Amino acid sequence: MDRSSPPPPPRPALAQAFQLERFRDYLALEAGNSGNTVESYLRDITRLAEYATSRGAKTPEQLFAAQLREFIYFLKDLGLAPTTIRRQISAIRTYFKFLVGEGIATRDPSERIESPKRWRTLPAVLTVAEMEKLLEAPNTNELLALRDVALLEFAYATGVRVSELVSVRLQDISFGERIVRVYGKGAKERIVPFGKTAMGRISSYIHEVRPHLDRGESRGVLFLNARGTPLSRVGAWGVIKATARRAGLSKRVTPHTLRHTFATHLLEGGADLRAVQEMLGHADLSTTQLYTHVDRDYLRTVHKSYHPRG
Repeated sequence: MDRSSPPPPPRPALAQAFQLERFRDYLALEAGNSGNTVESYLRDITRLAEYATSRGAKTPEQLFAAQLREFIYFLKDLGLAPTTIRRQISAIRTYFKFLVGEGIATRDPSERIESPKRWRTLPAVLTVAEMEKLLEAPNTNELLALRDVALLEFAYATGVRVSELVSVRLQDISFGERIVRVYGKGAKERIVPFGKTAMGRISSYIHEVRPHLDRGESRGVLFLNARGTPLSRVGAWGVIKATARRAGLSKRVTPHTLRHTFATHLLEGGADLRAVQEMLGHADLSTTQLYTHVDRDYLRTVHKSYHPRG
């Protein structure tokens, strides 16, 4: 449908129940909006009315904040652009302002709707199978490939930022406790555990590969390049990109992808949100909570599989 053309008229019963004709008059005559804005807002509220009735709300008075948020996420799941969703939210807020002002509604549930400008876009997350393909991709017969395996295992095991990854020093690692001391944003220190697999890969790299690379200019940094100096962020990115290509992964894989994969796999496995927050080095729990929205299909599957009424 041409966006410039007027929307088809809503069904009479729907228009009457949701006061759509009165809303049109309000937009055009009282609010003084342009013709394009009037038609766009009317289209948006008609969409809301159709969604509401499909879920049992027959009038706007039967809509609550939770249902409006579900509607916004429904639009996001449809793949609508954030700019389109922002306009939809603006239309909803204008609509309820009109309803309350006219005495049609006694409350405004749109006040707590979150705008897409506050949504954060996360990079692609690898599945467990994809992660295994990535970790198995390096040719372990080559000297630098053993370093690459260690780097990939360590990044996935700890979820550290790439800047933290290339700054880890030998003295920061405790193999006895299987922990690493990480210095994050603002030089804040945190302790992150890692598993036996990563420990084995790191240990092999330190004993079998790193001595051949170190020419006295390593400054004690764990991961070195072929010249014997500390691996740069760009160098680490190149290792991950090349390995993802070798593994045949279609997703764009970056150091940040491994960080998000680390967090998502922990949460999907049942890890406590605050524990993941601590390991990621997030000052605000709300930042970590973004990961709970990464894969709604997964959440739906879990609910369907385990909820008594799923």
